[in-house]
Amino acid sequence: MRAGLIPGWTHNYEREDCDLIPPSFSPDHDWLDFHPSPSRPLYRVPEGAVDAHCHVFGPGSRFPFAPERKYTPCDAGTDALVRLRDRLGFYRNVIVQATCHGADNSAMVDALHTLDGRARGVATIRPDITDDELTRLHRAGVRGVRFNFIKRLVDPKPDSYYHQIIARISRLGWHIVVYFEAADLAERWDFFTSLPTIVVVDHMGRPDVTQTPDGEEFKLFRQLMRDHPQFWCKVTCPERMSVSGPPDYADVTPFARCLVEEFPNRVLWGTDWPHPNLKSHMPDDGKLVDLIPRITQSEELRRLLLIENPTRLYWPELCV
Repeated sequence: MRAGLIPGWTHNYEREDCDLIPPSFSPDHDWLDFHPSPSRPLYRVPEGAVDAHCHVFGPGSRFPFAPERKYTPCDAGTDALVRLRDRLGFYRNVIVQATCHGADNSAMVDALHTLDGRARGVATIRPDITDDELTRLHRAGVRGVRFNFIKRLVDPKPDSYYHQIIARISRLGWHIVVYFEAADLAERWDFFTSLPTIVVVDHMGRPDVTQTPDGEEFKLFRQLMRDHPQFWCKVTCPERMSVSGPPDYADVTPFARCLVEEFPNRVLWGTDWPHPNLKSHMPDDGKLVDLIPRITQSEELRRLLLIENPTRLYWPELCV
């Protein structure tokens, strides 16, 4: 069975049994849909640029959302992602498994097949996954697993649970993506620093931007990056952390710029499209791209952030 293919579905994901009705889902009542017509960025990203953090949701009628999910999104499938990629000027994507799909990676893997080498994936898996399924995920383009510690999104597990998964993926050379709140870093420090592979931190570890980059929480995160060179981070999601708000998200810029300048070879950038669980507003993705020159002070830093770093991590076979 092809990676991501749901039992009972054909290769084009139409039901073999027409008497079965596809499931129906409605977004949460306060759900904000992604921007219907993002602007074209004024900043033109370099050729070959990678959007290194985005998601796909459903469509729910083809890829049902997980029963244990803590939110129900709108549909945001591969076709919409491709339209956004082309409008913003990116060439490749890294698609991160969304928590609304749990450990069923079917929607993400279908997107990887559709994008035919121009996307890589980060999966959510359980310790009981079979070796054959791991191999299928790898062949589809998965190169990492995500551990989510945000309590409003998932129910975190004991450390032993994650170590079982690490043991399962070790033969594949995958990395680990971790998502946590800044206030939880001290508590998780020993576990994070015990991880035996590259670790990518989502969204700069979600700093409190009412402090400064020299504040105690962000100093601890910078120490993590400085003392443990296997750690990378994504300078993403100003719309999630900003107090000052759009379109500039000026209070987030110093944090992202600090990381880009201090760790230029270990930073990634992504849109976070379709921006799940935002409540105050929905960002214009074109305006997010226009923020890139504000956090990168040279063209060399932009090439590292948008091309060389994500290619080295996700497409090492293309590196010379």
